[in-house]
Amino acid sequence: MTMLSVNVNKIAVLRNSRGGSEPDVSRAAAVCLQAGAGGITIHPRPDQRHIRYGDARALSTLCAARAEFNIEGNGFAPPREGYPGLLALVADTQPTQCTLVPDSDAQITSDHGFDLAADAARLKPLVASLKVHRCRVSLFVDADCQDIERAAEIGADRVEIYTGPFAEAFLQGDYARELDACVRTAERAQRAGLGVNAGHDLSQANLAAFKAAMPQLAEVSIGHALIGEALYEGLATTVRNYLQILR
Repeated sequence: MTMLSVNVNKIAVLRNSRGGSEPDVSRAAAVCLQAGAGGITIHPRPDQRHIRYGDARALSTLCAARAEFNIEGNGFAPPREGYPGLLALVADTQPTQCTLVPDSDAQITSDHGFDLAADAARLKPLVASLKVHRCRVSLFVDADCQDIERAAEIGADRVEIYTGPFAEAFLQGDYARELDACVRTAERAQRAGLGVNAGHDLSQANLAAFKAAMPQLAEVSIGHALIGEALYEGLATTVRNYLQILR
């Protein structure tokens, strides 16, 4: 079965908007795991707009020997006060997986994958440095990535397909072309020996169609839609709804 990793960034956004410790990120993550989620994802930003260093350490402890822990981030963003840098964060928290994403500080959310032809030379040593800490490494890629095989050459274990364009097309009612691009990319990645993850704007509305077309899908990372839906149905119920779709 495709694993569901719940991104808890939005819980931290809500907490930080008020200050203090509520809602509690670790408590929310524990509810997700108790409901059956296989993992927790975070994407700490250098500006600490949501997930913070202390959250990463607490979630690492929560997930240890219980669930997968996935840290997303830009490995080239320099450390700054309160943010030690992605490599140092991985060294300290020992995640199951590190997903490298080519985002900048100014981006509200990730909106594109790596250009593997242009970025290969600098990605390869970064991937090697991450693997010293025995974590699986995934690279965020676009569905129409023309050089997907380079991810394997760089040393990555998986790719995560950016599903934003598919989700947007699904809303418009004409998504066949975007879905086909995701499927073709996944098939090429699999032939290259890579595992396939996916994420961004996946929801209860569009996940069934996506999953049905991609039997090789190893993991989906879902946060924004899931947390939004949980406001109406409750967090545990929403996690169980996603797991039923994936089954």
